[in-house]
Amino acid sequence: MKPSTMFTGLSAFPLTPLTETGVDERAFEGLVGRLAAAGVDSIGALGSTGSYAYLDRSERARVASLAVECAEGVPVIVGVGALGTRQVLRNVEDAQNAGAAGVLLAPMTYQPLTEDEVFGLYEDVSANLSVPLVVYDNPATTRVNFSDELHGRIAQLKAVASIKIPPVPANPAEATGRVAALRAIVPGHVSIGVSGDGAAANGLLAGADAWYSVIGGILPEECLAITRAAASGDAEKARALSTAMDPLWLLIARYGSFRVASAVAEELGLVKPGNLPRPVRGLDGDGRLAVRNALDEIGIPTRA
Repeated sequence: MKPSTMFTGLSAFPLTPLTETGVDERAFEGLVGRLAAAGVDSIGALGSTGSYAYLDRSERARVASLAVECAEGVPVIVGVGALGTRQVLRNVEDAQNAGAAGVLLAPMTYQPLTEDEVFGLYEDVSANLSVPLVVYDNPATTRVNFSDELHGRIAQLKAVASIKIPPVPANPAEATGRVAALRAIVPGHVSIGVSGDGAAANGLLAGADAWYSVIGGILPEECLAITRAAASGDAEKARALSTAMDPLWLLIARYGSFRVASAVAEELGLVKPGNLPRPVRGLDGDGRLAVRNALDEIGIPTRA
């Protein structure tokens, strides 16, 4: 059985821009509308780029509803991760009530979790879902490391439709081997999606089905071009288009995707200053100048 088309192609993850008093709903609606107009394959609301861990339940429910309302029929995958299973299940309920086409779950921690506890989280959530689930393997933020054995166990659960994995190796042969190793242990209907925008072209060309993208939430046209070239088998074009984005990929490696995405969106006039959740702060003056220069080098006009 092949993966659902909803979990293939480009899944673009928009910011959830904030103000001092809460979510900047108008800016968020604009971000989601741009993604829908660009023709992305799915929209990942309330991922790490969407600040899900910093929002309360009512804010998350509102963002989920706005995303679905503004997506113009594009499937919306809503992040439901939280520290406790009770909170996760409440977020699941809100996401489903909002009309989410799927949910994205990262195992958040304060007390370190065993593999059995991580599996138990996905087992409990899977039993309470009426929509498909994406497993969010993101050790850089959650500090939870998935073994292949754990992925294989979780992928057998009835709700699981996709796995979002960390960046694949830079070496094409090693990348192909990494995707093949996962493919061998998950059911055929479970898609494999790559993250780490600078490594995405390599991952797609290595056989991954989807790209779960941070910068795709801000620059969907550029990321769609890479995705479509890889899907068509044009490796040379996909790699060339990705290489053209190297100025941004290098900044993400230096500063992190969250802050860089925020700065790019601000430079494009899509969000207001101070859009990240405190205590997180945006890039300093040197970082902002580096983002401005990177966009100029790529050929993307800013509001300046």
